[in-house]
Amino acid sequence: MNGPLEWIAAIGTILAAAMVAADFSRRITGFGFVLFAIVSCLWVYSGLTAEDGMPLAIQNGVLLLINSFGVWQFLISRKKKAEIEKAEEIAEQAKQEVAA
Repeated sequence: MNGPLEWIAAIGTILAAAMVAADFSRRITGFGFVLFAIVSCLWVYSGLTAEDGMPLAIQNGVLLLINSFGVWQFLISRKKKAEIEKAEEIAEQAKQEVAA
Protein backbone atom coordinates (compact mmCIF):
# COMPACT_ATOMS: atom_id res chain seq x y z
CA MET A 1 0.00 0.00 0.00
CA ASN A 2 2.61 2.51 -1.06
CA GLY A 3 1.82 3.11 -4.71
CA PRO A 4 0.92 6.22 -6.69
CA LEU A 5 -2.78 5.89 -5.83
CA GLU A 6 -2.07 6.15 -2.12
CA TRP A 7 0.26 9.11 -2.65
CA ILE A 8 -2.37 10.93 -4.71
CA ALA A 9 -4.98 10.19 -2.04
CA ALA A 10 -2.66 11.34 0.76
CA ILE A 11 -1.77 14.62 -0.96
CA GLY A 12 -5.43 15.18 -1.88
CA THR A 13 -6.43 14.62 1.74
CA ILE A 14 -3.90 17.18 2.94
CA LEU A 15 -5.07 19.75 0.37
CA ALA A 16 -8.74 19.16 1.22
CA ALA A 17 -8.05 19.53 4.94
CA ALA A 18 -6.21 22.80 4.28
CA MET A 19 -9.10 24.11 2.14
CA VAL A 20 -11.66 23.33 4.83
CA ALA A 21 -9.52 24.57 7.73
CA ALA A 22 -8.54 27.83 6.03
CA ASP A 23 -12.22 28.78 5.71
CA PHE A 24 -11.54 31.30 2.93
CA SER A 25 -15.13 31.16 1.71
CA ARG A 26 -18.17 28.94 1.53
CA ARG A 27 -17.32 27.94 -2.03
CA ILE A 28 -13.69 26.99 -1.30
CA THR A 29 -14.77 25.03 1.77
CA GLY A 30 -17.40 23.29 -0.36
CA PHE A 31 -14.81 22.31 -2.95
CA GLY A 32 -12.61 21.09 -0.10
CA PHE A 33 -15.42 18.67 0.77
CA VAL A 34 -15.64 17.65 -2.91
CA LEU A 35 -11.92 16.86 -2.85
CA PHE A 36 -12.35 14.98 0.43
CA ALA A 37 -15.11 12.89 -1.19
CA ILE A 38 -12.92 12.08 -4.19
CA VAL A 39 -9.95 11.01 -2.10
CA SER A 40 -12.25 9.01 0.18
CA CYS A 41 -13.20 6.98 -2.91
CA LEU A 42 -9.51 6.45 -3.65
CA TRP A 43 -8.87 5.33 -0.08
CA VAL A 44 -11.84 2.93 -0.19
CA TYR A 45 -10.49 1.39 -3.39
CA SER A 46 -7.01 1.19 -1.90
CA GLY A 47 -8.36 -0.44 1.26
CA LEU A 48 -10.43 -2.97 -0.66
CA THR A 49 -7.49 -4.01 -2.83
CA ALA A 50 -4.98 -4.25 0.04
CA GLU A 51 -4.57 -7.46 1.98
CA ASP A 52 -5.41 -5.94 5.38
CA GLY A 53 -7.13 -2.79 4.17
CA MET A 54 -10.73 -3.39 5.27
CA PRO A 55 -10.55 -0.97 8.25
CA LEU A 56 -9.26 1.75 5.89
CA ALA A 57 -12.04 1.02 3.40
CA ILE A 58 -14.75 1.12 6.08
CA GLN A 59 -13.37 4.29 7.65
CA ASN A 60 -13.29 6.10 4.33
CA GLY A 61 -16.70 4.77 3.33
CA VAL A 62 -18.09 6.52 6.41
CA LEU A 63 -16.00 9.62 5.68
CA LEU A 64 -17.37 9.63 2.14
CA LEU A 65 -20.89 9.92 3.58
CA ILE A 66 -19.81 12.71 5.93
CA ASN A 67 -18.00 14.57 3.14
CA SER A 68 -21.01 14.19 0.86
CA PHE A 69 -23.06 15.88 3.56
CA GLY A 70 -20.47 18.69 3.58
CA VAL A 71 -20.84 19.08 -0.19
CA TRP A 72 -24.61 19.29 0.28
CA GLN A 73 -24.28 21.87 3.05
CA PHE A 74 -21.79 24.14 1.32
CA LEU A 75 -22.55 23.81 -2.40
CA ILE A 76 -26.04 22.43 -2.99
CA SER A 77 -28.53 23.37 -0.25
CA ARG A 78 -29.96 26.80 -1.04
CA LYS A 79 -31.20 27.36 2.51
CA LYS A 80 -27.84 26.48 4.01
CA LYS A 81 -26.06 28.67 1.42
CA ALA A 82 -28.18 31.64 2.51
CA GLU A 83 -27.46 30.94 6.19
CA ILE A 84 -23.71 30.68 5.57
CA GLU A 85 -23.64 33.85 3.45
CA LYS A 86 -25.46 35.76 6.20
CA ALA A 87 -23.06 34.37 8.82
CA GLU A 88 -20.09 35.45 6.65
CA GLU A 89 -21.52 38.99 6.44
CA ILE A 90 -21.91 39.15 10.20
CA ALA A 91 -18.39 37.75 10.71
CA GLU A 92 -16.95 40.41 8.39
CA GLN A 93 -18.72 43.15 10.33
CA ALA A 94 -17.37 41.72 13.59
CA LYS A 95 -13.81 41.67 12.18
CA GLN A 96 -14.12 45.32 11.21
CA GLU A 97 -15.45 46.27 14.65
CA VAL A 98 -12.63 44.42 16.41
CA ALA A 99 -10.00 46.01 14.16
CA ALA A 100 -11.34 49.51 14.93
